[in-house]
Amino acid sequence: MADQDPVFQIQRVYLKEASLEQPNSPAILLEQEQPNVDIQLGVEASPVAEGVFEVCVTATVQTKIKDRTVFLVECKQAGIFEIRNLPEEQMGPIMGIACPQIVYPYLRGNVADVITRAGFPPVHLAEINFQAMYEQQQAQAASAPAPAQYS
Repeated sequence: MADQDPVFQIQRVYLKEASLEQPNSPAILLEQEQPNVDIQLGVEASPVAEGVFEVCVTATVQTKIKDRTVFLVECKQAGIFEIRNLPEEQMGPIMGIACPQIVYPYLRGNVADVITRAGFPPVHLAEINFQAMYEQQQAQAASAPAPAQYS
């Protein structure tokens, strides 16, 4: 039965959201001190239609000198994936590992581009091991206390 074959297809990859803030410009641009860079990443997945899912990888890059922000960049790169006829136990790893690995290189490029266009040296996001990240999230979820049940 051909209609029961597993399906995994990329429908589209797109920049869902991008923002840049320089709240302390222009004065902070005259500072000589090296800024501290903080990078946060997140992955989220949601169903769009039957067998179609959106997977988003979000990066937040904040640079500060002392307690003053030099710039804050938030980008959300998304992909729409058709995923059908896969066992339920494979859906988590597909959406938590395989899909983010496809979307992430686009996110890296867009983050570096936004920062460069803002007049700063580019910040290149490091390669990410999404499998390790997914396994860590699963371990944290497994060790979290179960919610109280009320009857």
